[in-house]
Amino acid sequence: MKLSVYLAGQIHDNWREEIKNLAQQMDLPIEFTGPMEIHERSDNIGEEILGKQQDAILKDEAASSINNLRTQILLQKADVVIALFGEKYRQWNSAMDAATAIALNKPLILVRPASLHHPLKELANKAQVVCETPEQALKALAYVFEN
Repeated sequence: MKLSVYLAGQIHDNWREEIKNLAQQMDLPIEFTGPMEIHERSDNIGEEILGKQQDAILKDEAASSINNLRTQILLQKADVVIALFGEKYRQWNSAMDAATAIALNKPLILVRPASLHHPLKELANKAQVVCETPEQALKALAYVFEN
């Protein structure tokens, strides 16, 4: 068995690479997907596909529609979603992806520091697993593969 895991969360640091490396070290049969990690490409994809927009708001709307298409397809194909929340960035996209996973009845592993317990309590209540580190999330997935 191989699992497809969607990594929801901010794109401003290398947390996804850390998870991928750890999964490889643990020899877990996991394929990872996630949002576009190249911020400039994500911001400009609407104009690249639909053409120059009249203003910044319409540019954002065009990019959002294409990014939402990508996210919806990849979330629907995922077996599990890991949504990471941290202290540094506002993470509306992470919350939206986690909520979409719940709506799609996808198993959700919520990774967040204890300091974010209160603002994420509703999401946490719907997640299958709530943990504080990516390593804990992968250990939960490793358990799935045990005989």
